[in-house]
Amino acid sequence: MALHVQLNQVPLKPSMAPPPSSSPWRFNKQSVVCVAGDYGFSPRVLRNRGLSLKVKCSGSDATATTTVAVGQVTEVCKDTFWPIVEAAGDKTVVLDMYTQWCGPCKVIAPKFKDLSQKYNDVVFLKLDCNQDNRPLAKELGIKVVPTFKILKNSKIVKEVTGAKLDDLVAAIEGVRSS
Repeated sequence: MALHVQLNQVPLKPSMAPPPSSSPWRFNKQSVVCVAGDYGFSPRVLRNRGLSLKVKCSGSDATATTTVAVGQVTEVCKDTFWPIVEAAGDKTVVLDMYTQWCGPCKVIAPKFKDLSQKYNDVVFLKLDCNQDNRPLAKELGIKVVPTFKILKNSKIVKEVTGAKLDDLVAAIEGVRSS
């Protein structure tokens, strides 16, 4: 499913403005990013951020408003990943980079979902490293799946390769406590 990104101008409080970064996504204090696509889940709130993602499937007229939340895993694509990471601000973000055909990816997926419910102060994302998302996977330096990237303030601070739950938990704990 292809997604489209659009910018909507809305007034934000200065404390809600995303931090400056070196990512290709640029924001000013009056912008919030809205994304188009339908993920098939109900609206949720990214706590303390006020970010609402407008989602519309390409080739479809159906539009749904949804938001990213802690306590769940959100599927992202090359177009939605950086805006969501930017909106997360200083929250820890954990990205599961997987493929549909990967056995270890399928084994760790339910455990990754359990972690998202355990850590209510962490944003959990999934990226299918398919042909459509190849540019982002390459940008993030993926070599094997599953690979977990842990970000803080829009920067990658840790990486765990393979379906190693204990290593992933230790990495999340380390980043959360820093």
